[in-house]
Amino acid sequence: MDAQNDGTGTPVLLNVYDLTPVNDYLYWLGFGVFHSGIEVHGMEYGFGAHDFSSSGVFEVESKCCPGFVYRKTVWLGTTDMSREEFRSFIEKLAGKYHGNTYHLISKNCNHFTDDVCKNLTGKPIPGWVNRLARVGSVFDCLLPESVQVSPVGRVPTLRPIIDDDLDSVSSSDSDEGDEDKHLLPAPSTDLNPVDVPLKLAKDLL
Repeated sequence: MDAQNDGTGTPVLLNVYDLTPVNDYLYWLGFGVFHSGIEVHGMEYGFGAHDFSSSGVFEVESKCCPGFVYRKTVWLGTTDMSREEFRSFIEKLAGKYHGNTYHLISKNCNHFTDDVCKNLTGKPIPGWVNRLARVGSVFDCLLPESVQVSPVGRVPTLRPIIDDDLDSVSSSDSDEGDEDKHLLPAPSTDLNPVDVPLKLAKDLL
């Protein structure tokens, strides 16, 4: 970990993951292709793509985001928010990050963690974490059409979820052996947290 708790407030941590083995070389040049999640009150929150207009923000166990290789944890600061206050904050912010608006260059997981970090600590995440997206935005015209700045997909709105649906999804996920990922509902909606298959950033390359 890059820094230590000063004993006041709740730690705000950035868990960084590798999307490609090439990061072992690029990292030392201040570059790389990374996924990041923000950890507060013992849980990690990230943003991923899916084919629905509901939020793509999800929570997982710390340092255990499925589909990625954990690299390191970066100390970002502390927050005075209680667990309940933080939960309310993250659910409200989730309404800005719909799964079908995820984009590798313009609106990715690192943009989400940067947004959370600025709100909680007043500071951005380290520049190297999302440097590739910033460079990509400058040279967007040189990128393949599949990763140029545009929304990912367009699908119908997710219908409200009932208990039977949740049982079915839970059973299906268990059969496939997938790690548990809970999507957060946007505030003031009737949607309950529900597991939705997330597209990994490396799958969108």
